[in-house]
Amino acid sequence: MDMRKLASLGSLVLGVLLVLASVGTWVMVSSTLSDQRITTPDDAVCLPDTQVNGPFSAYCQASTIDRNVLEITDGQTYAELPRDDERRSTAQSASFLQASLFTSVLAFGVAAMALALGVLFILIGLGIRDVSQRTSEPAS
Repeated sequence: MDMRKLASLGSLVLGVLLVLASVGTWVMVSSTLSDQRITTPDDAVCLPDTQVNGPFSAYCQASTIDRNVLEITDGQTYAELPRDDERRSTAQSASFLQASLFTSVLAFGVAAMALALGVLFILIGLGIRDVSQRTSEPAS
C-alpha cells in the first residue's frame, strides 16, 4: 500500500471516529442534563422557562444563578464573604452549580469541535484518495 492510500485511509478512519465520539459525547451530556430536570426560571437572563439540556440553556442557567446569588450576597462572591456570614454556604452552592453547568457547556464545545475536525479529516481523506486515483490512472 503506497503512502497516499495509507494517509487517505488513516484520515478517513480518524474522521469517522471523531464524528462518532462527538455525537456520543453530545448525546451523553445532553441526556445527563435532561435527567436533572432543570428548567430556567421565568426571570432567566436568557431563554426563560426552558429545559436545560444543551449548551445555550446551560449557559443561561449558570448566568441566572450568578445574577441571583450576587443579589443575595449584595454583589459579593463566595471568596469575598466573611467566613462567619450565613450567606456563604448559599454562595458556595451557587458556585458549584455554575461550575458544573459551565463544564457541560465546555463539553458541548469540545464535542462540536471534534465533529468539525472529524468532517475535515473525512474531506482530507477523500481528497487524498481522489488525488491518488488521478495520479495512478494512465495518461491517454
